[in-house]
Amino acid sequence: MANDAKNDPLKAASSKGPGSDRTWHLAFGLLLAVALVGFAFWSLGWVSPETNRILLITAIAFGMFMAFNIGGNDVANSFGTSVGSGTLTMKQALLVAAVFEVSGAILAGGEVTETVRSGIVDLTVVSQSPEHFVFVMMSALLGAAAWLFIATRMGWPVSTTHSIVGGIVGGAVAMGIATGIGAADMVQWGEIGKIAVSWIISPTLGGICAFLLFWFIKRFVLSHDDEGKSGHRALRRYVPFIAAGASIILAGMLLVKGLSNLHLEFSVVLIVLALAMLGAIVWAVSFALTKTLKKRSFTKASFTLFAWMQVFTACAFAFSHGANDIANAVGPFAAVLDVLRTSAVSSAAVVPMPVLVSFGIALLAGLWFIGRRVVTTVGKRITEIHPASGFAAELAAASVVMLASVLGLPVSSTHILIGAVLGVGLVNRAANWGLMKPIALAWIITLPVSAGIGAVGYLVLSAVF
Repeated sequence: MANDAKNDPLKAASSKGPGSDRTWHLAFGLLLAVALVGFAFWSLGWVSPETNRILLITAIAFGMFMAFNIGGNDVANSFGTSVGSGTLTMKQALLVAAVFEVSGAILAGGEVTETVRSGIVDLTVVSQSPEHFVFVMMSALLGAAAWLFIATRMGWPVSTTHSIVGGIVGGAVAMGIATGIGAADMVQWGEIGKIAVSWIISPTLGGICAFLLFWFIKRFVLSHDDEGKSGHRALRRYVPFIAAGASIILAGMLLVKGLSNLHLEFSVVLIVLALAMLGAIVWAVSFALTKTLKKRSFTKASFTLFAWMQVFTACAFAFSHGANDIANAVGPFAAVLDVLRTSAVSSAAVVPMPVLVSFGIALLAGLWFIGRRVVTTVGKRITEIHPASGFAAELAAASVVMLASVLGLPVSSTHILIGAVLGVGLVNRAANWGLMKPIALAWIITLPVSAGIGAVGYLVLSAVF
């Protein structure tokens, strides 16, 4: 058992015995319960006094459940390579997520959140009926959360953005049919086509970038033996430049994606100079670190260097994810909360801080309670991951996310990372293509399944309330 825990980082998370995990279960269960109850009491004072309290509590439950499942699937997917490579244990990944996911959500994710995700629903149609708009958003949260829970239990990493879009489409179409407005008039169908395109673009771009990057690392750095000095020379020659380039890419990703909601105004010259200075500092620090590791074996030295670099890529990914994808839960819920407060549908809603904090706690609880199956899929089952290949996959995914954000390409960060993991698997000739069949099918059915549950949810909600 001890050897299993030592060799498998996913089992190592529980290597201190079941009592340790029970303590964590209890702690996160209590934290989630306190957050849920405390947020419910706060919400009662935030919305209009005439608000149906049962409707509000139901909306809170749906929103927190959605955030819980984002943690279990999307966040688990983001940390799968780090945990699978042995760079982080599950509990360390949880700590990183607690700091960077929640920080991203609070610092950069809550200024203003669009009430209608991705332009899917025609606001001019639904704004005529605030009550039905609430039902659409609530059913979207339910449809997305239910599908994410199913996918997570199966160990399938799927897109939370596509899930919430599917839920909104289902709820909106059901509203169009039930109210006689017409289903076709409710949805911007061109956006659905972009999602279908992303099924191909996202994993392909992630796979190509990861393949090229890891091939370079394996060919020029990892190919040296453990006996001579050539390996250490390769580390000193290439790793500082790789680290410097990674720092520039990650900082760029944070600027164009992670901090975009803050609307910070920087000139192009200032950004270029800041990124160049960052790259130079990272190069110098990495070069000094390679020299301090020259007395270690090449294998241990390379493991240490890439493990440290992978920690930084994981932190950057976590911050960017918290700043953006938590909106898949916060966005529809903020729309509901705003309507219950003002009795009108607005194009954007300010997100109160208690929403971000409470949903951030639910996200962490989801990662701990149900995220391990997705972590296992990404970190162990698609291909074997070690620090160098995990770093290559995460950096490649970050590069594609940044490039797509700049160019406005319709991509999914989940699909990009899975493609990147497959890319490093191709370099090692160890990609599990059999596992990709159910995952690819899950990607395709994400939208229709979420839409179906969302449609049923709308019909039930409109009938009950």
